[in-house]
Amino acid sequence: MKNKSALLYRALLVSALVGSALQSQAADATAFDLIKEGNRYVGEQAKDKVVQIRSEKSVGSLTPIVWYVVFYDSTATLKAVEVKFAAGKMQDVKRPLRLLEPVTGGDTPLDRAKLKVDSDEAIKIALKEPVLGNIKVTATQLKLEKVGEGVLERGGVGEAVWKIKLWAIKLREATRDADIGEVWVSATDGKVVKSDLRINRLD
Repeated sequence: MKNKSALLYRALLVSALVGSALQSQAADATAFDLIKEGNRYVGEQAKDKVVQIRSEKSVGSLTPIVWYVVFYDSTATLKAVEVKFAAGKMQDVKRPLRLLEPVTGGDTPLDRAKLKVDSDEAIKIALKEPVLGNIKVTATQLKLEKVGEGVLERGGVGEAVWKIKLWAIKLREATRDADIGEVWVSATDGKVVKSDLRINRLD
């Protein structure tokens, strides 16, 4: 009887550990992981045709867990289908209102073969900006999309760029944080193409 109880306990423990590991893995899913997962919830005509990936502001860590992956869908009225994820799990699928994108070119799919820098690496690159050396960054919010003509000094019309918004702890109010601006990182080669950080907002 004791042996059966011990075996049952071990089985439950292993199950709990595996479940915890899977949950952690799902929560840590990167943006590129979610493209693959998102393909399961869209039609064949939209698979891998990503036009934008964006997150909500992270909570409790620097890694967002709520993400939206927008695919180009030729069958949709506004040519887009959006899959929402929370902690790596699909939450919703809808066809968003994207009125300006067809005019600005924002509905053109990103070139998946050129996307080399995933969301986790983009965050690490942004945090290496020299001005952040003594700053306690508390949260991030990311958006991956193409940038238009004249936006980047180095050219790169239609280049896929991570726009990483950062928050940091205020100097005189340690219980509050402030939006300190953005760092743009190329999703192709990982170079910082724009840095608009305003540390004075922490005063």
